[in-house]
Amino acid sequence: MATARAREAWGHTSAVLSMLANANRDPKKKSSPFVPADFDPTRPPKAATKPTITADNFDVLKIIFVDGQREQQR
Repeated sequence: MATARAREAWGHTSAVLSMLANANRDPKKKSSPFVPADFDPTRPPKAATKPTITADNFDVLKIIFVDGQREQQR
């Protein structure tokens, strides 16, 4: 119950902080507006995107893992 109350309090605080930051943001810079999640320490960080595997990436992985294993066995 204490955790839920802390999350609720941080929800309000992060909304106020994002509003303050957006009010003082330089509009000439092309930065995106702040959202409350930027200031809320109780929210988990955004999930990283999975890397896409291309032919170039696959060749590098083959060199590192397959050819590297052959060198260690020699």
